[in-house]
Amino acid sequence: MAPPRKLATAAGACFLVTHVTSIGALVLYGPVLGGADYVTGPGPDARVLLGALFEVLLALAIVGTAVALLPVVRRYGESAAAGYVALRTLEAAVIAVGIVSLLAVVTLRQEGAPGREVETLRVVGRALVAVHDWTFLVGPNFVLGANTVLLASLLYRSRLVPRFIAVLGLVGGPLIFGSAVAVLFGAYAQVSTWGSLAAVPVFAWELALAFRLIVAGFRPPAGADVGGSDAGGSREVVGVRAG
Repeated sequence: MAPPRKLATAAGACFLVTHVTSIGALVLYGPVLGGADYVTGPGPDARVLLGALFEVLLALAIVGTAVALLPVVRRYGESAAAGYVALRTLEAAVIAVGIVSLLAVVTLRQEGAPGREVETLRVVGRALVAVHDWTFLVGPNFVLGANTVLLASLLYRSRLVPRFIAVLGLVGGPLIFGSAVAVLFGAYAQVSTWGSLAAVPVFAWELALAFRLIVAGFRPPAGADVGGSDAGGSREVVGVRAG
């Protein structure tokens, strides 16, 4: 197993990458997500393709968080840790489906027949964009809410990070899951004031956890003798803050 301090840094970095790439992809996708005539217009394709690349990096970083955290957190709950890895992988897979749907829109725009089939192209293009929109609800909302609760509960029990950080996850996970249910049944739009407010706690959780892991690593378990004869064993469990 890699040194836990390095695993903590890697996990924290992956969390930060997920935020940078998700926001970047949303901005780059603007023409295709907001323009009904994109599929029959001149593009720009390069911008959408770059957005797809950002989301590929997002999916990889999502899996990276789970891979980096697994060797440490599974000591405090094997089943919950395995569930976290499975749900993070599912979240990444759902995002990948959304990426493919928008790449299909680009192909449709490049190869679609002109003239009388314009309206058909628009309908198909809108349907593919809708697939991406639904994956955005299922992956980074429903599945994210569930895996956030699993990880936050592991960190709360183990005290590997300050408990207030874990509490942010325990609050944010159910809140964003509940918000996704509300969006699913039409209570409000996903990109709305209510949707944004519901995402604040889980956003704060991931950023707080990322900075904690990068700056300080994991806390030693209570009663661990990190300076005595068992220091080697203790350091196999947690990353000890340098200095």
